[in-house]
Amino acid sequence: MSLLPAPEPSSPPRSWIRQTKAKLWRFGPISIVPFAFILLLFVLIALLPGWFAKHDPTLTALSIRLKPPGFIGPDGSSYPLGTDELGRDVFSRLIYGARVSLFVSVTAVFISGIVGGLLGMLAGFYRNWVSALIMRVADILLSIPFFLLAILTVAVLGPSLLNLIIVLGLARWPRYARVTQSTTLATVNKDFVKATAALGARPGRLLFKHILPEVIPSLVVVATLEVGLMIIFEASLSFIGLGVQPPNPSWGSMLSIGQQYISTAWWLTTFPGIAIFAVVISINMIGDYVRDRLDPKNQKR
Repeated sequence: MSLLPAPEPSSPPRSWIRQTKAKLWRFGPISIVPFAFILLLFVLIALLPGWFAKHDPTLTALSIRLKPPGFIGPDGSSYPLGTDELGRDVFSRLIYGARVSLFVSVTAVFISGIVGGLLGMLAGFYRNWVSALIMRVADILLSIPFFLLAILTVAVLGPSLLNLIIVLGLARWPRYARVTQSTTLATVNKDFVKATAALGARPGRLLFKHILPEVIPSLVVVATLEVGLMIIFEASLSFIGLGVQPPNPSWGSMLSIGQQYISTAWWLTTFPGIAIFAVVISINMIGDYVRDRLDPKNQKR
């Protein structure tokens, strides 16, 4: 008679491990916490820049230009991240630049989400020449490189904050339209929508009361991933002079100016680059988490 080895007392039961993982997943994975903290910090900075910045971001002082981080001015004021080529406080410009970048990205995502969501719902609901026209226009816009389209549009309209938001918002709607159309096509064929239509419900009621709730999770997933891209696009356009215009601070314009002094003033490009990297990677990590949480396949496991 053979004896089976007894389980080690130190190894926890598998059921306990599953319960522990489920509890941790309910409150979010531990790896997301640092990225959520970084994003919340930048959002707080963008909403209340005056709490953090002690200097006017546009105030110039040529007598203290290109001072390194930790510089103390003649009047005793501190410049923790140094000064730029005009003697402006880099830390204050970085703080106010966060407000510009987050405002532009969130507003552009809001505009593109509404436009693309509505057009995608119409294309998936009617499935006639309206659908064909909307999706062909989307295909044409998707075939054009986005950055080239943005440069041409901003160059024609003129560089300004409002034009930048309009260009970024209207140039990215095809991605939302494609996702929304596929979700709408799947929802229209469901029994509760067919039953509501058979009872005489109008198209507007079907679209906004029955189809829209099914579409919103897909729009949220796309929007969380698009915010990071919008920050990069805004910084790129500002880098080449087609975004936020000086003397208003922007991370892209700070990088553009700093690259001229990269051998003598490394801090002018280092800190804006770190800020862009930290915000974008935090948004992408949170976007991946939201996508996994809203994915029906993961919810069934």
